[in-house]
Amino acid sequence: MTDQETARVPLTPTPVTAPDRRRRRRRGGLGGYWLLLPAIAVLLIGEGYPLVRQVIMSFQEFGRAQQFGAPPEWIGLDNYRALFTDSQMWGVVVRSLVFCAVNVALTMVIGTTFALIMLRAPRVPRVVLQVSMLLCWAMPVIAAMTAWQWLFDSRYGLINWTLTNLGLGDFTRHNWLIEPLSFYLVATVIVVWMSVPFVAFTAYAALTQVPEDALEAGQIDGANAWQRWRFIIYPSIRPALTIVLMLQIVWDLRVFAQIHYLQGVGGVPSETHLLGTYIYTLGVGQSEYGMASAFALFVLVLTLVLTARYVHALLKAETV
Repeated sequence: MTDQETARVPLTPTPVTAPDRRRRRRRGGLGGYWLLLPAIAVLLIGEGYPLVRQVIMSFQEFGRAQQFGAPPEWIGLDNYRALFTDSQMWGVVVRSLVFCAVNVALTMVIGTTFALIMLRAPRVPRVVLQVSMLLCWAMPVIAAMTAWQWLFDSRYGLINWTLTNLGLGDFTRHNWLIEPLSFYLVATVIVVWMSVPFVAFTAYAALTQVPEDALEAGQIDGANAWQRWRFIIYPSIRPALTIVLMLQIVWDLRVFAQIHYLQGVGGVPSETHLLGTYIYTLGVGQSEYGMASAFALFVLVLTLVLTARYVHALLKAETV
C-alpha cells in the first residue's frame, strides 16, 4: 500500500473499554489522595489525640486531685448517667437549641437580604455597605463586646437613652442582662451582627454567578420577583447557602465568647448557660473534667445529628 493510499484510509479511534476507564480513574484519583495526605496528617495530630484523650477522660473520675498527679479512677458510664439525669443539663440543651435556631434563621435571612441589596445597589452605596460589613466582621470579639457593653450599659448606655427619649418607656438604669429573656435578646443582636457579613459576602458571591440570560428569560415569560427567586436564583445559589447554613449551625450551637463575656458583666450564669459556657463551667469552674469531657462528646454527637442532613445534601450534589 502506497503512502497516498494509507493517507486515504480513515483512522478509527481505539475503543475504550470499561476496565480501561476504571483503571484511568484510579490512576487519576490517587493524585488527589496524595495531595490530601498533609492535611489529613495535620488533622490527625492536632485533633486526633485530643479527641481520643477526651473520650478516655469521659469514662474517668478526673477532677482537681488528678491535676496534681493523682491517678484517675475508671468509672465507666457514671459521668454520662449523672449528666443525662441532670435537669439543668437538659435545660441548657433546650436553651441552646432554641438560641441556635433563632440566630441561624435571622442570620441567614438578613445576610441573604443584604446580598440581594448589594447585587442591585449602585456602586458607591454597595462599596460603603461592603466596607462597613467587612469592618464589623474583622473587629476582634473583645473589642466588639466592649462597644456593645457600652451601648447596653444600665447607667450610660446609648440604647437606654434613645428608648427613653423616644417615649417608649422609662429605661433609666434598666439592666438588660439581669433577666434571661433580655439577656438572650442582647446576645442574639450581637451574634447576628457578627455573623451577617459572612453570610452576606458568601451569598453575594454566589448571586454574581447566576446567569443573567436566565433571569431575563424568566422576566420575559412573566415571572415576578418571588418566582424568579424561587425557580431561578435560589436553585443556583443553594449549594453555597447550604454550606453557610451548616457552618452557622455549628458556630451558633457552640457560641461561647459572647455569652461568657455578657455573663461576666451582669448576666446570671445559672440562668443563661449555653452549651459552650456550661462545658467551661464544668471543667474550669468546677474542675469536673470527666463530666465536661462527657458533655463535650454529647455536644459533638448533637452537632453531627443536626448537620447530617446538610452534609448528605452536599455529598449528593458532589456525585451528580
